[in-house]
Amino acid sequence: MYKIAAMGDKDSIYGFASLGVSIFPVTDPVEGSHVLRRLAENGYGVIYITEQLAAGMQDEIERYASRPLPSIVPVPGVRGNTGLGLESVSRFVEKAVGSDILS
Repeated sequence: MYKIAAMGDKDSIYGFASLGVSIFPVTDPVEGSHVLRRLAENGYGVIYITEQLAAGMQDEIERYASRPLPSIVPVPGVRGNTGLGLESVSRFVEKAVGSDILS
């Protein structure tokens, strides 16, 4: 069975713990890249990552884009929505159905 993790600033991911999700408070993109690699190698199938952190880790996140697991899902943090999560979902939908159905 795969595990689920959430990465980002503590205020944004703390609520995930109440759902049984493993939380990893990280704000530095370099440290975040190391944590992401460690999670991917240790059985995490879904990794939620705050948009603010993900914005600084795009190269590392792209390493996993063509792999089936882990699924890396950008989520808004307490500082607001940057649009990265919606853009990511839009790309996945377009890839799955062959066209952009959101525009």
